[in-house]
Amino acid sequence: MQRIMLFLATNIAILVVLSITMRLLGIESLLDETGTNLNLNSLLVFAAVIGFTGSFISLAISKWTAKRLTGAQVIETPRNETERWLVETVRRQAQQAGIGMPEVAIYNAPDPNAFATGMKRNNALVAVSTGLMQTMTRDEVEAVLAHEVSHVANGDMVTMALIQGVVNTFVIFLSRVIGHLVDRVVFKTERGHGPAFWITSIIAELVLGILASIIVMWFSRQREFRADAGAARLVGPNKMIAALQRLAGTANEPLPDQLHAFGISGGRGGLSALFMTHPKIEDRINALRNFR
Repeated sequence: MQRIMLFLATNIAILVVLSITMRLLGIESLLDETGTNLNLNSLLVFAAVIGFTGSFISLAISKWTAKRLTGAQVIETPRNETERWLVETVRRQAQQAGIGMPEVAIYNAPDPNAFATGMKRNNALVAVSTGLMQTMTRDEVEAVLAHEVSHVANGDMVTMALIQGVVNTFVIFLSRVIGHLVDRVVFKTERGHGPAFWITSIIAELVLGILASIIVMWFSRQREFRADAGAARLVGPNKMIAALQRLAGTANEPLPDQLHAFGISGGRGGLSALFMTHPKIEDRINALRNFR
C-alpha cells in the first residue's frame, strides 16, 4: 500500500535515532525521579522536543532528499523550448500566487506525476516526471504545475510538519506511559525500568505511530482538495479536471513510497483509503465541478 510519504518516512527514521540517542545518553532516566513513577510533565516536554525536532529536521532536508530519491535535475539554464516553457509557467504561477520562484526540476520516470516540497514558501522545489510531459497536453501540465504551486503557496509542507510534530509528541508520550504501566503492573518492577519497559515502549510506539498516521493522512487528503482549488483559481477548474481525468485514465505507477504524498496522483478506496495521502480522483473531480 503506497501510503508512506518522504516526509513521514524521514521523520520516523529521525525519531528513532533521536530516541535511541536519548536512551544511550541517559536523558530518559531523568523522567523517573523517584524510581517508581513517571514525571508526566517532564515526559511531555521530552516527547515534544523529540517529536518536533524529528518533524522539522525532516522538513529542513526535504528538498535534498526528494532530489536524491527521484534523481530530479533542477533546470538551471533551459536547454530547449519545453524546459523554457516549464520554467516560465512556474514563474508566472508563482507570481500570481504571491510566492518566490521555486526551483523547477525534471526527473526520469515513465509515470505521469509531479511533486512539490521545501521548507519555505519562497524557496521550494517543483518537479515533474518525463512521463507527465510525454502523456499530457500543455494545458493539463499547466494545471498540474498550478496544483503544486498551490501546495507551496498554502504552506502545506510547514502545516504537515506541525501536524506531524503534534502526532509524534503524543505517540512518544503515550508509548512511554504504556511501557511504564506494563513494567510496573505486569512485571512488578519496583525501581527504575526493566527490559519490559523498553520493549513495550518500542512496540507501542510502532503501533501508535501506525494509528496516528491515519490522522496525518486525513490532513494530507484535505490538503489535496485545497491545492486543487488553488489550481482552479490559477488556471481554471476545467484544466484541472482535464488533468485529473488524464491521470484517472493512465496506467499510473506511483512515486516511490517515501514520495507518494508529494505527488499529484490519487488513491484507491476501501479501508486502505484511511491510509491514502490523496483522495480518490473522482472525488477531486466532483469537488472541482462544484468549485465557485
